[in-house]
Amino acid sequence: MSTLYLTHPACLDHVTPEGHPERADRLRVVNQVLAEDRFAALVRGQAPEGNLDLVTLCHNEHYVTELRHIAPTEGMIYIDGDTSMSPGTWEAVMRGVGGAVAATEAVMSGTHRNAFVAVRPPGHHAEISKPMGFCFFDNVAIAARHAQRKFGIGHAAIVDFDVHHGNGTQDIFWSDASVMYCSTHQMPLFPGTGSRDERGEHDTVVNAPLASEDGSAQFRAAFENVILPQLVKFAPELIIISAGFDAHFRDPLASLNLRADDFGWVTKKLMDVADSCAGGRIVSVLEGGYDLQGLKESAAAHVAALMNG
Repeated sequence: MSTLYLTHPACLDHVTPEGHPERADRLRVVNQVLAEDRFAALVRGQAPEGNLDLVTLCHNEHYVTELRHIAPTEGMIYIDGDTSMSPGTWEAVMRGVGGAVAATEAVMSGTHRNAFVAVRPPGHHAEISKPMGFCFFDNVAIAARHAQRKFGIGHAAIVDFDVHHGNGTQDIFWSDASVMYCSTHQMPLFPGTGSRDERGEHDTVVNAPLASEDGSAQFRAAFENVILPQLVKFAPELIIISAGFDAHFRDPLASLNLRADDFGWVTKKLMDVADSCAGGRIVSVLEGGYDLQGLKESAAAHVAALMNG
């Protein structure tokens, strides 16, 4: 079965301050590499705009309403030192929500085996009532909750290999026995969460932190020894990936030493788990990755694995 690729030009219109690492060129290089002939078999579509009913599956209604209210029509507003909004931000954020949900529906309905959604800004740092770390709404969390509500699945898993811990996703599902959250990430590093002893109320949070300068061997061991066994035991009916590529050795915001091949490897491992319990169903959503060359190579390895696995 085919792999679906969703993105949208509006995600380029989220403008960040000059020199900010989360910039439109990130999405441009992903689109550029996935336009190569080797990706011709991708089924391409545009991410639809999500709605507030989807967002409030995971986020506090007052927070969502307030964020919509303060979204600027001109200029730029700063929410914190890292996170800002421009006139194009709101639509970009809602395309991220809509793209993640549309991909989930396409995969859950059997139209596509798996999907990759290239949107920005990222989402995994957005907590129930708080934007932070470039993020406003948690796309992967919303997609997981939507899959449960619409398709009635009992167990969903979110696997996050971004170099920064997805504190927002962990926050949203901390007390939820039906969603497993697994993460490799550098520690200590922003946002400061993600220690091994953070396990959630139902032992469904699986953190496997890595140390500065760790590389392929430590990353693969964390998956083989910690995350994959817990995933297999949990037996999710859908796997959603927070696909951040900032653990690449070139990335300026961290100091792990992964190569593009590592992202291809972990994708294949997750596909094996999905094949065993989820009918192969995987939805992947772009998170971080701030060196353009590293992002380009890593996203290509990830999508190639999704297509060819």
